[in-house]
Amino acid sequence: MTKPDMTTEIPLPLLRLLSASLPVGAFAYSRGLEHAVAAGWVKSAQDVRDWVFGVLKHSFATLDGALFLRLMAALEADDIAAFARLDDWLAAARESREVQQEDQRTAEALLTLLVDLDTALAKGPLKAHCRSYPAAYALAAFDLKVGPEAALAGLMWAMCDAQIAAAIRLGCIGQVDGQRILGAAPEIITECVAVSGALEEHEIGNVSVMLAIGSAQHEVQPSRLFRS
Repeated sequence: MTKPDMTTEIPLPLLRLLSASLPVGAFAYSRGLEHAVAAGWVKSAQDVRDWVFGVLKHSFATLDGALFLRLMAALEADDIAAFARLDDWLAAARESREVQQEDQRTAEALLTLLVDLDTALAKGPLKAHCRSYPAAYALAAFDLKVGPEAALAGLMWAMCDAQIAAAIRLGCIGQVDGQRILGAAPEIITECVAVSGALEEHEIGNVSVMLAIGSAQHEVQPSRLFRS
């Protein structure tokens, strides 16, 4: 594998792949937020901010983010075995069946697009080891020569953006509140990228108990707008 020179900036092609509307259908998922709203845990703009940034800090940064950086390092080292191990770890760590399915389906959608876009890595042996969305996204970021931290910042931004869009659709905040929360996201994301990069392997994991409960309860919720 040819090792590209990495940039610290997120190029527009990568932002295109991070869209909540295209190409992976992230707009269809709320990752437990819909149940949190239905159960009355999230009612206000402050609640939404606390939920989204709490998930980012205590779940995404300490699990997805830390493993994503290691997935990128495995690509840099051309280590398929390490890449597969990390992807298996991430796929097995999902809080509920719905969250696991969300991860798998968005990964499949992104891989399909990358193949259609003639992305060499997505056509090779690594494709079989992309059970999680961060693993598939790592292939895209590496192909576009985006540095790991910049790529992770983009991934975290996409997570926040999708959650805020879900909160707006659920009616607990409006557009202005959504913009205010997103306006605060860059500082939080910068902190979370640093946390992800500082964790030792034995420290990787998540402690988002309410997310786990909410996503599991959503599976039996009678009325649902989202798939998770």
